[in-house]
Amino acid sequence: MKKIVIVGGVAGGMSAATRLRRLMEDAEIIILEKGPFVSFANCGLPYYVSGEIDDRSKLLVQTPESLQARFNLDVRPNHEVTAINRDEKTVTIKHGEAILTENYDALILSPGASPFVPPIENLDQADNVFSLRNVPDLDAIMEEIHTEDPKNAVVIGAGFIGLEMAENLHARGMTVTIVERAPHVLPPLDEEMAAFVSQELEEKGVKVLTSQSAQAFEEKGKKVILEDGTTLDSDLTIISVGVQPETKLAKEAGLELGLRNGLVVNDKYQTSDPNIYAVGDAIVVKQQITGEDALISLASPANRQGRQVADVIAGLDRTNKGSIGTAIVRVFDLTAASTGLSERQARQAGLEVDVIHTSGKDHAGYYPGATDVNLKLVFNPTTGDIYGAQGIGQKGIDKRIDILATAIKGGLTIFDLPELEFTYAPPFGAAKDPVNMIGYAAMNVVEGLSDSIQWYDLKDEVAKGKVILDVRNESELASNGRFKDALNIPLNELRDRMDELDPEQAYIVSCHSGLRSYIAERQLKQAGFNVENLDGAFSLYKTVRGEEIEYV
Repeated sequence: MKKIVIVGGVAGGMSAATRLRRLMEDAEIIILEKGPFVSFANCGLPYYVSGEIDDRSKLLVQTPESLQARFNLDVRPNHEVTAINRDEKTVTIKHGEAILTENYDALILSPGASPFVPPIENLDQADNVFSLRNVPDLDAIMEEIHTEDPKNAVVIGAGFIGLEMAENLHARGMTVTIVERAPHVLPPLDEEMAAFVSQELEEKGVKVLTSQSAQAFEEKGKKVILEDGTTLDSDLTIISVGVQPETKLAKEAGLELGLRNGLVVNDKYQTSDPNIYAVGDAIVVKQQITGEDALISLASPANRQGRQVADVIAGLDRTNKGSIGTAIVRVFDLTAASTGLSERQARQAGLEVDVIHTSGKDHAGYYPGATDVNLKLVFNPTTGDIYGAQGIGQKGIDKRIDILATAIKGGLTIFDLPELEFTYAPPFGAAKDPVNMIGYAAMNVVEGLSDSIQWYDLKDEVAKGKVILDVRNESELASNGRFKDALNIPLNELRDRMDELDPEQAYIVSCHSGLRSYIAERQLKQAGFNVENLDGAFSLYKTVRGEEIEYV
């Protein structure tokens, strides 16, 4: 009978344990979890803070008793593995005051990641500063809320968990300030897409401070001092600046570590010791698009890895193919999601890159309740390979990014996107789905039917002498604002007014979302004009560079 010891539960560890039991009924399977809970919904923790999830027990997915009853698993909470003795194939365990030893035939490490806590002066003296990674963390935050009734909250870090905490603290009636060291919130997204999120936060009353970091705490955490000297009042501070692999145990055992001290594994999840496997947030994976080492701390890959390592141990042929990193977050009434590489990451990787932005509706525009779906596609302009995508909107973002993530995983290109067939009825989608449309738009660029420039190049191109031609209607200019010094000829008048344009002048054409400007671009090009299309058009530019828009 084979004996398998698993260190750590939750996503990777418990997926491995239950899959092993389904494959190996006669194996002895022991799960050692240093905390009190072996299976809990850590992604749901922020929503308990606001009461949106109203019952704490709903966060506890399984108990040792339920796992024993259904899967015959020996689950041991509050058992911390303090050492791995590779020669003896044993682990040393601390349980209360007792020191125990357990032998293994195969050992699976699933220690996860721990919150990264930056070096902030006087942090050790602050008694109202917390991070959120597990149920005990949640309990500590809730006790602080119930006993101190905080009014002002500061969230340090504007990643996915930071934004979820900001929303849920706000829902409890607190005044919330977000402090983010990067130039914009949600650093995995590109700047112009993250701008929609910043706008939503500010509209809901959350103050956003970017390009800032916390330098010190004063008055036991009641004052947060930022790097520019700004002082923030805080009754409750949440630090959410990312995570780091929990690999102290592996390091002390002499296992090979790699990127940012992540645990190195092969494509069968074996560490440098072939009897020891590892999965989850602690391991280095391959970024599937670039082939480079990466740390991708997400629930879906961890669950998949847990199942696959169980298959490997049971003798099935499974290979870790890597991850592309697909994530989503709700920020009040907005959804933001991404998959694969951002434009910034793709360029940093030295890839040949082009991008396209489109704006459509989550379902047929004439059917009540249609909302905007803003998509960005990052792709290779020569091969059409898709590197990544980002989406922002109120509804239907999950569907579109999931489709594009599947396209990347399946090796589809931009030329395949228009060919994808989706269910359609007016309440559910559009006859030309936003995913189809962004494929068409990318094809237009690749095939030379459209020459686009990006929002970040507009000022420089105008400074070189190019002229913005805005083809929106006069009423739109009056209500939504306009580019400074732009010409305006509404699209429906353009054919009859081309004589007002200079054939020797280079133009950048724009409308509200990009559809009309593309039509204008095609008309002008076929008339011999030198013209480019502003990708994302006026609505995108106004979102990311609103201070440059003028109102008349």
